[in-house]
Amino acid sequence: MGKTVLMLATYAMELVECGGALYRNVQAGGRSHVAVLLCRIQNRPGVTEAGKVLGATVEFLNYEAGHVAANVAEKKQLVEVIRRVRPDICIMQDPVHSFADLDPDRRPAMILYLEALALASREFALQDMPGLSPCPIPTIYYMTPEHANCVIDVADIWEVKEKAMNCLAGQQEFTGKVLRERLSPAALRNLVGEDKSQAGDLELGRALHGVLDRSFHVYHGYPSHARVAMGEPYRRQGPFELEQLVV
Repeated sequence: MGKTVLMLATYAMELVECGGALYRNVQAGGRSHVAVLLCRIQNRPGVTEAGKVLGATVEFLNYEAGHVAANVAEKKQLVEVIRRVRPDICIMQDPVHSFADLDPDRRPAMILYLEALALASREFALQDMPGLSPCPIPTIYYMTPEHANCVIDVADIWEVKEKAMNCLAGQQEFTGKVLRERLSPAALRNLVGEDKSQAGDLELGRALHGVLDRSFHVYHGYPSHARVAMGEPYRRQGPFELEQLVV
């Protein structure tokens, strides 16, 4: 049964990294909405298009890179989104994973997200949000966690995730540029083949994402003893509440 899912994305690629969960929810009749803190203007059309591929709506919150903080103004902005969307489920990056992630703003963003979710359930700043009321704290899932406790089966929708990823040309080009600098020519050649290893940054980045993303999801499938071929991993905060044991 579909739910209202809100994804809090610090950057934009998380939209596709969690594309299986977002797409499956829409397939089940639910609503998937993505709020992106930081995204360059030139990348926004591609991000919006990726959302359409996955059936998700996207909004850009226009936070400033390097300035993300859990201050009152930024809490209010995010609380307004949460109360407006009223999610049953919220997806965000794993705080444990983000602590060692050297992308800027990820660490303070995690505190901001969790504080905003807590405040949205109380009477915080109601006078600044006419027509909106407190909403219950949703079930929280952390994406790409250090220790997953559930996976979404994405083997039969893999082409949807790839199509969405290919909308993110700016991000793929960045990946190609960065990994060309970091990896040896032999490593690139062994990952994507001779021709693509010598292609432009966009084609290289697209080929690298194809290999690395597939490997990541396969690893979280059968090699991790999950009973799926390709798994999109999550860690649910708190225990699962079950009426009976599930298979």
